[in-house]
Amino acid sequence: MITLAGEAREVALAESQAVLAMVHDDTTRQRFAGLVAEIDDGEVSDGTDLLEQVLELGLQAGRIRAYYGPGGEQAALKTLRRLPRGRARAESAREVSEALATLEGNVLEHVSLTAVAPGSYILSVHAGGLELSLRVDGSGARLASVAA
Repeated sequence: MITLAGEAREVALAESQAVLAMVHDDTTRQRFAGLVAEIDDGEVSDGTDLLEQVLELGLQAGRIRAYYGPGGEQAALKTLRRLPRGRARAESAREVSEALATLEGNVLEHVSLTAVAPGSYILSVHAGGLELSLRVDGSGARLASVAA
């Protein structure tokens, strides 16, 4: 469950209502109507996955910043970081940072970036006899492999 208040609640509510207004399928409308009701009450439990989708789409499209300004964008980002995929992205970034920290103080031998698929890349860093491969895509950054 996530509690929403202030600007975070306002942005989440307005964005969810905007999506609800565009949905025609009855089952999907019910899901979004439930999300809107939860946000309106200030606590989201059943609709966290849907809320993540709404906020991610609004942030990626630039809609949230355009409609609610930098403050609204920051409120949406803070909310997203508290949701399951946001927490997973933060944990993944922490793990990647820890892996990269093992290379500190070593001579950088080689760095390369390979496009794997649209929006998906592998960053390879060779230093101090180690090779770290990091995958970066829409899900975030994560350690793909470590080789000596």
